[in-house]
Amino acid sequence: MSDNRWSANRRTFVKTAGAAGAIGLAGCSGNGGTSGETDGTPTAQFILNPAEADVEIEQQYQPMFEYLESEVEVEIEADRAESYTATLQSMRNDQGEIADISPSAVIAGEDVIDVVGIRIAYGAAQYFSTITTTPDSGIESLSDLEGELIYMGDILSVSGTLVPLTVLQDAGLDVGSAPDGDANDFNAEYSDHTTAREQMVERDDVMAATTGAFSSAPYVPQAQFEEMSQDFVDISAEYEGAGDEIESSGTELQLLSVSDPLPRAPLATRSSWDSPVKSELEEAILNVSEDDLSHGDDYDGEPLWFTGVQEGSIDDYDPIATVLDELGLEFEDLS
Repeated sequence: MSDNRWSANRRTFVKTAGAAGAIGLAGCSGNGGTSGETDGTPTAQFILNPAEADVEIEQQYQPMFEYLESEVEVEIEADRAESYTATLQSMRNDQGEIADISPSAVIAGEDVIDVVGIRIAYGAAQYFSTITTTPDSGIESLSDLEGELIYMGDILSVSGTLVPLTVLQDAGLDVGSAPDGDANDFNAEYSDHTTAREQMVERDDVMAATTGAFSSAPYVPQAQFEEMSQDFVDISAEYEGAGDEIESSGTELQLLSVSDPLPRAPLATRSSWDSPVKSELEEAILNVSEDDLSHGDDYDGEPLWFTGVQEGSIDDYDPIATVLDELGLEFEDLS
């Protein structure tokens, strides 16, 4: 880390995260990510962070790319990284200039990236993590998960893994050295939010899934959020649509926990990027509107999940640093 803002007593990600970084970086698509010029026009590589496996994120982000190109004389080239770790590694290795990055990577890469702003979803710059089970699982509380298999998100996912681990720890379960090692009181598998939710539904041996509310809320009856979290009701962009997919999908989930509000993921630029278009792009990102981020009527894919960007800084992610401290984690080997 570049300073002592956070506890030096965290253990380091060596085994899982280090391997994920090496593998994920090799899988980053595109032309290698170095900025340059195309027909005299500066180019900027935009690294996309994969949160859900079933979303065509390049298409999802197309309105953002078109908006930036309309505001700044630049050509945006998109790369989808293979993991949260690979997103940060791409920035660290000068393979990207702009990134859709996870909150945990802000802490890991404080000497690599500049936080431009926090993404806003329908008026909310905060979001929530959930732990869910299926109604017929027999799991009634977090303590019932002792000895069971839990499916989690990416190991660097704040809402899919890191915050749920603190919730489980607060409930009295021994999380051991998870997520880069084994938990002592339960077993865990890791992937992405969608996969975690689907594996729990499809597999009899998976007793719970830890995901962001954006993945779980459509399958959880709204009344369960009302009973468990007034903050979720008041703040969450997902509250209004809670339970909307139950009837059409035939899938209903049971809520076990809802986290405190978390700062949404930021958009960031590479600190070492020395280009006159950097400041122009940062200004354009902060000025983007919901209309700018909307697709045309003929688009039938997933819409872009955020509706604006609120100016932010690394200080906004102090709650994430607290989560890392609670788990005794240090991302020094990635940063």
